[in-house]
Amino acid sequence: MNFIKNNLANAITLGNLFSGCIGAVHLLLGDYQTTAICIILSLVLDFFDGFVARALKANSNLGTQLDSLADMVSFGLIPGLAMFKMLEPFGNEVLEMQLPFAIKYFGFLITLFSCLRLAIFNLDEDQKYYFKGLNTPSNTILIFGIYYFIETISLDFNKLNYILADMHVKGGILIFITILSSWLLISPIKMIAMKFKSMKLQDNYPKLALLIGAILILIIFKTVGIPLVILYYILISIIFQKQLK
Repeated sequence: MNFIKNNLANAITLGNLFSGCIGAVHLLLGDYQTTAICIILSLVLDFFDGFVARALKANSNLGTQLDSLADMVSFGLIPGLAMFKMLEPFGNEVLEMQLPFAIKYFGFLITLFSCLRLAIFNLDEDQKYYFKGLNTPSNTILIFGIYYFIETISLDFNKLNYILADMHVKGGILIFITILSSWLLISPIKMIAMKFKSMKLQDNYPKLALLIGAILILIIFKTVGIPLVILYYILISIIFQKQLK
């Protein structure tokens, strides 16, 4: 009985990792819908492993390490692969410049900085009631949300000309998003965490503003609004910087 109690949270964490592995494979195969389901499942499992560990008082150093290793696949490799897929049509050309390598590999910059972010988080004891930098699940939702948006409209970038300019500009925008995403992961910007230090209304204004705004965005834009929710999350976090502590 003690074995189950001590390892149930770890089993849930491994479920997160397994879901991430399946999602990564299907993303490479071009099956973005299955990947979306796997990301949602990983998000749910990532939440419940910590919840179960606290409820059963089974927190451990092993669980902490497993959590980061699982997140590295589900929320580190997958967004890197998503950007890899988005940059694939551009070959080795960006902003009318010919590079000596295919720019799709530049997408893995997100994976590298996700790894760095997870390592920093494990060593930083201050991030109890807020995140410092964009957390990897939110970054995954942002990057994969953009990919899902593009794939939902069309599998051919050339048919997106009514949204963006020519292919050169599109490639430049994706490179910019890659750099911005990578920086946000390790930035000093404090981000809202849905952890409650107290139940006082004034202490939870940032969370309420985030929750209400996110619901409105999803009602108005539906699935297209998913990456917009993350952008709103970043904006609200910046606005309430002084209250996050």
